[in-house]
Amino acid sequence: MNPKSQKEETNNKNGIYDAGIEKGASRLTPEKIRKVFDALVEAEGGARLKAYTNACVHCGLCSDACHHFLSKDRDPRLSPAGKVKQTVSRILNKKAKLDVDFVKQACETVFTECNLCRRCVIYCPFGIDVAYLMLFVRRGCHQLGVVPQYIQDTAHSHASTFNQMWVRDDEWIDTLQWQEEEARDEIPDLRIPIDKKGSDIFYSLIGPEPKFRAQLIYQMAVIFHMAGADWTVPSAPGWDNSDMCMFTGDMEMTARLKKIHFEAAMDLKAKRIVMGECGHAFRSVYDVGNRTLGWKMPPLPMVHAIEFYAEILREKRIEIPKKFDRPVAFHDPCNIVRGRGLGDEARYVINETCSTFIELTPNREHNFCCGAGGGVINCGPPFKNKRVESNRVKADQLAAARDKGAEVLIAPCHNCHGGLEDIIHHYELGLELKFLGDIIYECMKKE
Repeated sequence: MNPKSQKEETNNKNGIYDAGIEKGASRLTPEKIRKVFDALVEAEGGARLKAYTNACVHCGLCSDACHHFLSKDRDPRLSPAGKVKQTVSRILNKKAKLDVDFVKQACETVFTECNLCRRCVIYCPFGIDVAYLMLFVRRGCHQLGVVPQYIQDTAHSHASTFNQMWVRDDEWIDTLQWQEEEARDEIPDLRIPIDKKGSDIFYSLIGPEPKFRAQLIYQMAVIFHMAGADWTVPSAPGWDNSDMCMFTGDMEMTARLKKIHFEAAMDLKAKRIVMGECGHAFRSVYDVGNRTLGWKMPPLPMVHAIEFYAEILREKRIEIPKKFDRPVAFHDPCNIVRGRGLGDEARYVINETCSTFIELTPNREHNFCCGAGGGVINCGPPFKNKRVESNRVKADQLAAARDKGAEVLIAPCHNCHGGLEDIIHHYELGLELKFLGDIIYECMKKE
């Protein structure tokens, strides 16, 4: 493509070209846009949408909660209230002009300038859930066929294979057997039980683990083995608990994904689900997916890995003969700490396994987002620089912990790892990043 044509196809707003936005928008007309959004408001918006939107009095108290606003010179357009005004308020205003340029700008705003982290909710005097409003606009963009290309590719993979990384069934089993063989060099009687019926634990993880981080399967198998856990994994689809469709607004596909996940566990007659270290997957399985299917709660008990680690440490089912001796800091992931309240459990695990713990400031439910969540990192390379530069406050927060002596940053979430890795590299912070499972595996007794 010559420079001129590249420039012509570049999004106007930030000089970023995204094929999913541009090509999707090229098929739209103002009539179609208004028809889709009006129908969506009527069918799915209801009182909640209008109440949240109308309750906002633009007081600005949400602004300082948003890392995009703080990192970009306090641009009012990037405040949570500003994003609502530019998107949902215009959709609800029948007289507002909803043309192709509006959809392109709204799409970039809701997909790349809001991480759905819900930090602003706890600062809003009315408790307005801006993440819900941004997801509503994402839903409309999905119905219009205007979604950033990279995250839509992941959603397509999920729709075709029931895992986000296009891992074939035989590749999944090969990876499990490969990791079992590797682990048996260390622990000869270790097994990774596949399709074992009636187990106490159905273990599920996210698609990138067998593809890129197979060592996490190895480590979890060792932890399960040393804890004497009765566990299993399925051979068929249902093992991937991740869910980019939840973030693209494709709730029909989210329902299919969660249905097959729950059915895989119930077909094996497992007593509960233990999920790996991922935040958005936990949100999808514990909160969103079950409700999309019409269930108030998941059909069988489930816990995040943090809760399982705390359980086996309290019950003395694993031994930590020597604690991790490098100073650590802890990043509280939004979906499992602000959303689920696991901050104390995480700190219990850290204090049981690490000798020196340095708190980030702010922390727990007030922690700054990693910048990757909400599917923002999955929007891919076109938006990488924008994403990292929109989280300078996170870099400042991490630098302060490093200056207090922190050498290692623990984050029990895959998306957080992706975002934090980019921030650590871009701002040259020199921190090493680990999962909680990395720490436990390294310190636990394995004989």
